[in-house]
Amino acid sequence: MAETHLEVQAREKTGKGVARKLRVAGQIPAVLYGGGRPAFSLSLNPLQLHKVLHGSEMGMNTLIDLKVSGHDELDGKTVMVRDLQRDPVKGTFIHADLYEVDLSQKIEVQVPLHLAGKSKGVEFAGGILDHALREIEVRCLPRAIPDEFVVDVTELDLGDSLHVRDIALPAGVELISDGDLSLVSVVAPVKEEEPVVEVAEPSRARTPRAMPLPRTRAATRRRAATSAAAL
Repeated sequence: MAETHLEVQAREKTGKGVARKLRVAGQIPAVLYGGGRPAFSLSLNPLQLHKVLHGSEMGMNTLIDLKVSGHDELDGKTVMVRDLQRDPVKGTFIHADLYEVDLSQKIEVQVPLHLAGKSKGVEFAGGILDHALREIEVRCLPRAIPDEFVVDVTELDLGDSLHVRDIALPAGVELISDGDLSLVSVVAPVKEEEPVVEVAEPSRARTPRAMPLPRTRAATRRRAATSAAAL
C-alpha cells in the first residue's frame, strides 16, 4: 500500500475568479471532505498531485499525507483523491476533491483487474478473449487496499469463463461487487455471413400479335364474287 506526501494550502476565498487566479499562479482549487467537519477549501500544485498519483501503483487509491503549513488541524491528515476534473483540451488537472480517511475504519474502493497468461482456447482453438470487467469493488481497511487483482486465464478453453466470485481475496478484504458478474471468457469468433445476391429472372418479352392487314377493295370484290358463285 503506497503512501506519500502532498503539500497543500488552506484558502478562504472561493469562486470562479479565485480559481482562475490560482491556475494562473500554477495552482488549482481543491476541496477536502470527511473527518466530521464541513468541506474545507484548499489549493495545491497540480504537477505535484500528478506526480503522486502516477508515481504510485495504487493510482486513485493512493493514501496521501497532507502537509498544511500554518493549519495544525489538517496537517498530517491522510486523504484519498475522490474526484479529478481535467481540462477538456489539455487534459491537465483543474480541480480536485480529497476525502479524509480513518485508517481504523474500512472503506469501499474500486480495484483494477489485470489478466495474465495466454488462454489455450485462444492459442489452440482460435477463440477470442472477452475481457468484460476491468475493476471490482471491495471493502477493507485503507492500508490493506490491494494494488490490483491478477487473473490467470491460461486454462480457459473455448466456452469457458471466470466470474468475480473466482477471485481469491486477501485476508480482511470483502467483496462488494456481484459475484456472478463475468470477468473474462473465451468465445468463438463470429463468422460473417456472406450476403446473398438475388439474381432477377430475365423477363419474358411477349411476342406481339400479328395485326390483320386491311382488306383492299379488290380483295373485297373477289370475296363477294366467290360467295355469290357458291350460291
